[in-house]
Formats: sequence, structure tokens, C-alpha cells
Amino acid sequence: MQGRVVRPGLVNAPCCIYLPPHGIFLSIMIKEWELLESKVDRDYRVFRIQSELAVSPRTKKVGTFYTIDTRDWVNVIPVTPEGKIVMIKQYRHGSKEVTLEIPGGLVDEEDAGEAAQRELLEETGYAGDSVQLLGFVNPNPAIFNNRCYTYLIENAREISEKALDPDEDIEVVLMSSDEIPPIIAGGGINHSLVIVAFHFYFMKKLCSQ
Repeated sequence: MQGRVVRPGLVNAPCCIYLPPHGIFLSIMIKEWELLESKVDRDYRVFRIQSELAVSPRTKKVGTFYTIDTRDWVNVIPVTPEGKIVMIKQYRHGSKEVTLEIPGGLVDEEDAGEAAQRELLEETGYAGDSVQLLGFVNPNPAIFNNRCYTYLIENAREISEKALDPDEDIEVVLMSSDEIPPIIAGGGINHSLVIVAFHFYFMKKLCSQ
């Protein structure tokens, strides 16, 4: 049975839909599954594989599922006083290619906003005056249990050298915001979470007009 999306209201700008802290309300018939067991199947450096047993509310049968337990992530869109976006290039072992991205990384024990500032400074040597949450997504609800937050940091300036980990190799690239959409359209930026981050960024610019 299909669900009905209930939108709680609109703000003044016609392009902006107000979303409550936990997203759009859904009125649906689907029920949550009862979790019977959850245990660590494999433990790696940056994530754990969880093996879980859960009961279907429809069939009452027990299924086995594997999920990825990992810390939250952050992405940062740093904008300089001149309006340039601080981008980075780095080699990715999954895709086996050099990718064009924005700074980001894992949230450690600190607040996600603090992690955004830390990652920006470590990967680029830049720091800014303000930190603003643009939005968040679940990278893949089918297997991931974490969130990826996108922050806007304005007035970003280079204040120090990069502080890279031994297994990091990063090049900083300054680009104008007008360059980003055609690069995405042409496949020059293909990291899904980076594209989502720019979606949040350009929606904010559109709704502030």
C-alpha cells in the first residue's frame, strides 16, 4: 500500500519547503521489524559489519541482514571571501582514480560541526569565520546506520600548512560556484555525497534570492 507524504508547511519563499528536524513526516502502513539479535561479524578500522536477525511484521518470518556500523561523516563546502570554493583532489582506492571533491571525513568524539572545521584545516590548511549546517543524508539506508552532514564554512582563508595523515595525498583547488554544475553534469564530480552537498548549497542560494 502506498504511503501519503504529509508536508507540515511552507515558508515564505515559494521554493522552500519547511522540514522538521527529522525530515518529512510519512503516513504509511509499513511497520518496523523486530530486532532479535545484533552482533559484530567483522571489525575493521573504520567500520564494523553487523549480523542481525529481525522478524518481518508481515510474514512473521526471521531474516538475516548485514549492516555497516560506522561513525557519522561530514562534508564541508568552504567559501573564500572572494567567493571561491575550496575543492580538493585525491586518489580513491575504491574507484582507483583521482577524484575532485570537497573536504570531509569522519566525526570522531567531537560535534559534527567541530569535525567539519577540523577536517577543513587538516586537509587544506583553511579555516573560516562561521559554520552552518546545510543538511544531512543517510548514505544508504539499506546497509548504513550513519549520517553524512554537510556544512558551509564562509570566509575561508589559508592559515596553515596541511596536516595530512601518512596515507593521504591531497591537492587544493579553488573554483567558482558557476563552474560546479557543468562539471557535475559532465561527470567530473561523481562522488554521490559531494553532489548531495552541492545540492544543499545551491538550494540554499536559490532560496535566499
